[in-house]
Amino acid sequence: MTEPARPAPTGPNLLAPARPHRLTRPLLLLVLLSFIPALILTVQRVQFEQSRKAATLVMDYPALVIQARRYGLEPQALLDKYKALGVNGIALYEDTVASLQQRGEVLLKNGYDLADQFPGSSVKPNAVYMRSVVPGVAEALPPRYTIPTRTVTVGGQQWIEWPTDPSYLPAGPNKAQVDDFKRQGMVLVYRPYNDEARPIGQVGTDWPDVPFIAFTDDAVIGARTPELLDQVNKAMGQRVPAIIEGNIQDGLEDLVLEHGGVRLFAIAPSWQNQLQPEEIASKYNLAVRERSQQLLYMRPFPTINETEDMLARLQVLMKNSGIRVGLPVTTAFEPSPLLRWLSVVGPVAALLLAGLSVPLRKLGLLGAAGIFLLCVGLNYATPLAGFALIAAVSFPALGFLLRREKMTDWFLATGLSLVGVVFVSALGATRDSMLGLHPFRGVGLTLLLPLVMVAVSFLPKQDIRKTVSDVYNAPIKLGDIAVMGIGAALLLMVFSRRGNATGGSVTEFEAQLRQNVQDSMVRPRFKEVAAHPLGLLGLSGKLPGYFSALMLLGGTMGQASILNTFSHFHTPFLISAIRCFLGLGLGLLIGLALTWAFGKALELWNAYGEPRRVRA
Repeated sequence: MTEPARPAPTGPNLLAPARPHRLTRPLLLLVLLSFIPALILTVQRVQFEQSRKAATLVMDYPALVIQARRYGLEPQALLDKYKALGVNGIALYEDTVASLQQRGEVLLKNGYDLADQFPGSSVKPNAVYMRSVVPGVAEALPPRYTIPTRTVTVGGQQWIEWPTDPSYLPAGPNKAQVDDFKRQGMVLVYRPYNDEARPIGQVGTDWPDVPFIAFTDDAVIGARTPELLDQVNKAMGQRVPAIIEGNIQDGLEDLVLEHGGVRLFAIAPSWQNQLQPEEIASKYNLAVRERSQQLLYMRPFPTINETEDMLARLQVLMKNSGIRVGLPVTTAFEPSPLLRWLSVVGPVAALLLAGLSVPLRKLGLLGAAGIFLLCVGLNYATPLAGFALIAAVSFPALGFLLRREKMTDWFLATGLSLVGVVFVSALGATRDSMLGLHPFRGVGLTLLLPLVMVAVSFLPKQDIRKTVSDVYNAPIKLGDIAVMGIGAALLLMVFSRRGNATGGSVTEFEAQLRQNVQDSMVRPRFKEVAAHPLGLLGLSGKLPGYFSALMLLGGTMGQASILNTFSHFHTPFLISAIRCFLGLGLGLLIGLALTWAFGKALELWNAYGEPRRVRA
């Protein structure tokens, strides 16, 4: 005789088959019809992005000069070394009076020193005196400012008397230097300074004819003075303003609206000196390949060898990524407003269908209305972006709301998530969002709301008050507490490490692994690789009790991460697609292996201790 097999642990079955609403097919038809204009917009976006695969390697010229002098080299000789390694751009700052003095074009004297040199002269001790070394340079400066000056004769020479130290006043471009770099074929980025002593009507009138302007400080010149900003707007001409990663300067949007923009990526010297040349090269390559940065703003390392190593490595990485070194294409992406509004129908239909697919339909419809108002309200300034957010939170949950009976339903959920991707791109990808000027508001909700929607679908079709009472009075085991704690910790980790720069930290091993992977390929998102197998395991029917529901929530996180990936519009669509499909492929393989392994482990667990059958 043999003992009967031990029964598997039982518990509440939260994965009850979904009951389709009578409006499911009509709403899905609306999604399909609206998908057509959305797909057209997405194809146009891909074509636009493929035409912009060029970047300029811009070297900060003052930093290069400092390094050259430290090694006893002429700046041009050092620049030639770096040009051979791909540098094709130079960033030039506006001259100051101090830089004119350093070049020996003017001479500045403190009033105390000049009075000591020429006793008995009418020199004011608290004034500063200037005269030309190169004829006419000093005399050309007073008309540039509103500061009152006067000309005096001291020691038989003409001096210009300044009531304040003029050393840090902006003095215009070094035209000879600009012309020299133009003859070399360099792409120039000019960095002007602002000063209140400059008359509004003169600001920008002496800017050199260069393709790009990168403003200093946290605001563009004139950001706080409308008249001055208008003057700067006029002075820009055909020049394109640079949008510095991590520093969206006040007033920049007004200039981009008129002149377009180009994304610029730079690394702070303090951070650069903590990293190896290979790491910096990897970050620059990642910026141009996956964040649409077109100006790579560089400063030399402390040593020439390190700088050369970084540039050589970057050349290899950019070539492997299909990015050429050249002049960036700065035309703007202008999607059709008509096609975008036609694309709105799909997300609204998906949200309504999600609300109708919840067992407690009144609660579902109320929740759908709340989500609609929240998404549109967060993006009130750009309403179509609100509908993109609706797509990003509705489609990841929709598949598991419609069907969740077997493992193949994972493909339905994934297919609907990919449909949602097209709507998110069509409604959210604009010139400003692709330049990073208008971040997609509510990105964090793309990871949270789908979980809430699927979790609400687990509620039984009964009075909500009874459900609350049942949950409150349910006995809790230590195992339940442990499972809830692990789930909460994983959810916290996912949210703390979302985005490109968050407070979530990574280990040194993971950081090195990430760099190695992203240097050789587009790195898939860990959330997707880890979460898709959970969804497959939850649909397998092999888990006891509420564990299937928990795994399905994990799978929902994987679907939500797909839409979250495509919600970063500065990342080229095809790069996000590669990242997405790598995550799906790896997740599917791991999920199938995990499900098979769990089934075998469960068989061994249930069979452990059973006596072997003995033949008669």
